[in-house]
Amino acid sequence: MRLLPLFPLNLVAFPGEKLNLHIFEPRYRQLVRDCLTDNLTFGIPPYLDEAVQELGTEMRLLSVEKTHADGALDIRTAAVGVFRVRRFLRQVPGKLYAGGQVEAVEQDEVADPVLRSVIAGQVRQLYEALGLRKLLLEFNPDFKIFDVAHHIGLSTEQEYQLLATTAEQERQEMVREHLERLLPAVLETERLKERVRQNGHFKNLEPPQF
Repeated sequence: MRLLPLFPLNLVAFPGEKLNLHIFEPRYRQLVRDCLTDNLTFGIPPYLDEAVQELGTEMRLLSVEKTHADGALDIRTAAVGVFRVRRFLRQVPGKLYAGGQVEAVEQDEVADPVLRSVIAGQVRQLYEALGLRKLLLEFNPDFKIFDVAHHIGLSTEQEYQLLATTAEQERQEMVREHLERLLPAVLETERLKERVRQNGHFKNLEPPQF
């Protein structure tokens, strides 16, 4: 186990993700300064249901993009792995920010190519229905579930369940099932919107033959 500075937030970060943050609280400005001077990483454990969760994502500080007049900072970070908090410290000794005794959570990254193909089709259907063509263009055919998890309508709680799943094939199954439930509702909504748009227009309809 090792001591990791912690920055609890009401979000889930996934390994491989780039995350931009605006830092304004003095305790987290101190955390950023320590990351810069001591080459530290820090952790983002999600804050859900009014509690800091057991699992979190380790982040590496890439750059400080801007220092504001009031001392606030705009930073760029990258998520590098998942950890489990074994002991939470509300304050690291001698510091303003929280920390935790943590251990790394190993991941099984082997994907099922058939499932990946099914999910890719579902995601394309979803993006096309929602008019998200820009996201569709950025879609990588060799994607991992963590690459698309923020873009498929999951709640924060569902995203945390994904983070807690250590095998890629299990994450694939979870996402496939989620999209199977979501797609019919999205497509029905789009059909309803189209019917509303057509209401009041002249219609060229073939009368039934009877």
